[in-house]
Amino acid sequence: MDFFDVIKERYSVRAYDSRPVEEEKLIQILEAGRLAPSAVNYQPRRFVVITDPKLKEAISQVYPREWFRQAPVIIAVLGDHSASWKRKDGKDHCDIDVAIAVDHMTLAAAALGLGTCWVCAFDAALCAEVLKLPEHLEVIVLLPLGYPAAAERPARRRFELDEIVSWNQAPGR
Repeated sequence: MDFFDVIKERYSVRAYDSRPVEEEKLIQILEAGRLAPSAVNYQPRRFVVITDPKLKEAISQVYPREWFRQAPVIIAVLGDHSASWKRKDGKDHCDIDVAIAVDHMTLAAAALGLGTCWVCAFDAALCAEVLKLPEHLEVIVLLPLGYPAAAERPARRRFELDEIVSWNQAPGR
């Protein structure tokens, strides 16, 4: 699929069928995240692939939605704050680096016929406890992954360029 078609076709999947995700595809998606750029190339992202039914059940408690539980794979995308680049004013780029990796992964998944959904509204403390994370690691995104159950993607509106772009001046709103 053409890159721009992938961007247009990708959507947040909230219904998964029970087909397992092929390991080859899963590795390709993880590679897309691994190859993503990061500030100063510090690469502070880490991935925990969750397929074990007991761990999936435990992680489902941090975001108790049935559609989340349906996904055959859940990838916990972590940021390593001890390894991330900090700007001179102290701004930590860890979350940005993780977001770039997750975006690469969601697009790779869409190109492979799989669906994902960024999940950020979860119980972070419980998630860290379930995954037994050390203090310097934070789960920033939970990424359910699987084959979409629905044949068609839902309609969505995106702003037009003239609504979000200004040229040579600050945007006026």
